[in-house]
Amino acid sequence: QVQLVESGGGLVQAGGSLRLSCAASGRTFTNYGMGWFRQAPGKEREAVAAISWSGGNTYYADSVKGRFTISRDNAKNTVYLQMNSLKPEDTAVYFCARDRLGWSRTYDYWGQGTQVTVSS
Repeated sequence: QVQLVESGGGLVQAGGSLRLSCAASGRTFTNYGMGWFRQAPGKEREAVAAISWSGGNTYYADSVKGRFTISRDNAKNTVYLQMNSLKPEDTAVYFCARDRLGWSRTYDYWGQGTQVTVSS
C-alpha cells in the first residue's frame, strides 16, 4: 500500500513563500510521476503541478507558472512544491498524488492534504 503524507502548509502573508513536501512510502517511488492539486472552498479540485518519474517533464497550471516549482528527491521518496509570491487566491487544501505511470497525468493514490492560507 502506498501512503502519501503532505507537510509544510500554513498561514502566510501575500507575497510570501511556502514549501510543501510529500513523503511517499514504498520502494518504487522512482518509477512514478507525482502531482500536486489544490481545492479551495466551494471549488473543484484543480491540478497545480506535476513531475515525471525522472523529473525531466513538468507541468504547471497557468495560474502558478513562474511562481511555483515542483521538484523531487528520489533518494528521499519526496516531492516538493516551492510556492513563491503567494496570493490570497492560492488559499486551498493542497494534495499530492501518485501518477499511475511515469508520466500519464492520471493518479491512483492521494494524500490527506495540507492547508495553505494566504492573507491579504
